[in-house]
Amino acid sequence: MFPQYGQLILKPQLCSLYFHHTVILLLLIDRTGQSETVTPSQTIIALVGEDVILPCHLEPPSDAVSETLEWGRPDLDPRFVHVWYKGQNHLVNQNPSYKGRTSLSTEKLKQGDLSLKLTRVKPSDNGRYRCFFPSQHKESTIELLVGSLSLPTISGININNSRVVLQCESAGWYPEPELLWLDGEGNLLSAGPTETLRGPDDLYTVSSRVTVEKRHKNSFTCRVQQRDMKQSRETHIHVSGDCVAVPHFPADRVSIILAICFILTAAAISVWKWKQNRSKERKRQKVEELLMAESKKSEELQKKDEELKDVGELINILMKQQIDLKEVKDKLEDQSNTFASEVENLGEQFLEVDKNTEKGRAKGYMDLKEIIMKSKKKLPQQRAAYDDMETNIERHLISTQRACNKMRNIKTEAEKQKENIILQLSEIQKQKETIHKKSNLESNQETLNI
Repeated sequence: MFPQYGQLILKPQLCSLYFHHTVILLLLIDRTGQSETVTPSQTIIALVGEDVILPCHLEPPSDAVSETLEWGRPDLDPRFVHVWYKGQNHLVNQNPSYKGRTSLSTEKLKQGDLSLKLTRVKPSDNGRYRCFFPSQHKESTIELLVGSLSLPTISGININNSRVVLQCESAGWYPEPELLWLDGEGNLLSAGPTETLRGPDDLYTVSSRVTVEKRHKNSFTCRVQQRDMKQSRETHIHVSGDCVAVPHFPADRVSIILAICFILTAAAISVWKWKQNRSKERKRQKVEELLMAESKKSEELQKKDEELKDVGELINILMKQQIDLKEVKDKLEDQSNTFASEVENLGEQFLEVDKNTEKGRAKGYMDLKEIIMKSKKKLPQQRAAYDDMETNIERHLISTQRACNKMRNIKTEAEKQKENIILQLSEIQKQKETIHKKSNLESNQETLNI
């Protein structure tokens, strides 16, 4: 039931759908209008690992249990940190980074206290939060500054009898801090540049060196500070004569320092292992790429061999065809010459018979003469037919020779491509061997380190 819309009756199967649509409607109410402030905007400071309360109150106080409340961060997607809807949590669209770490108090909501409890604060929680009360168009913003601090440590390295190099280091800071060296009177010392390292957990480690004189009761301070959070930690050291004295720490302080050292060592080992694993993963991916390239080139080489085989067989066929055509051409020339010779012999026989015509003209003489005349008439036609056949054969010989030359050029180009593929395969094999050697060296180095 929503008072502004009057009495509504919903079918059971539509309740769930209506519920979600109602939540979306309430959370997406037009925010462009003038909004009243629930409580003034303010800044909250918290350290990593602590629990923190983000304050938000209705003024004047009123029961908000049955109302809708949204806690969100506009810079996130999804933006919802915690949503309260009519007496219960509605965390369907809650940003995953806040899962299991946010809560509202029903008792406090009855008093108009909309404050959100955030547990186990992380560096990523740093940002601007918005407390929005849709039914009254009221909102408030909270700036959460998340920090992490640690005690700096100082070590000394003797240069000679009169000077010593002091090194200060402090790990586990957030946001990024600054490191200062001070003398016994609190004056800033001119030191080397501060080295800053950000770890995978987003925490900063800073370190710096300074060269000082060994004097009686000479004292120095290493201070690490975070201005935005107005937090600082410092460690003192005394330098006198040939002695560099680090101040005595109580047993509980020593335990804390040892624990920090253990954590830093574990973190360094974790970072080292992470880098090693990332290097191995990159090498594995490179090997996979090389294997794929090798497989592809092997397929190309196989196809090129088959192409060369087919081209070679085609060249052999064309060469055999040339030989056959030349043989046919020679046979045609022989047949043409033989036919011409036979016709010439018949002519001579006709002349011989013709000399004897004065003695008598027999029937056989007339038949022979007719045969000779017909053969002489067919001679030019036969000659022309032979010439046409020779011309066709010559044309086929020329086209066959061209095709053969073209196939030889294709074969030459394919042989060059094959040589190039073989060179590429050789290069891939060299890269694989190089990666394998590096992996073996790293494995041996890891064994030695262990």
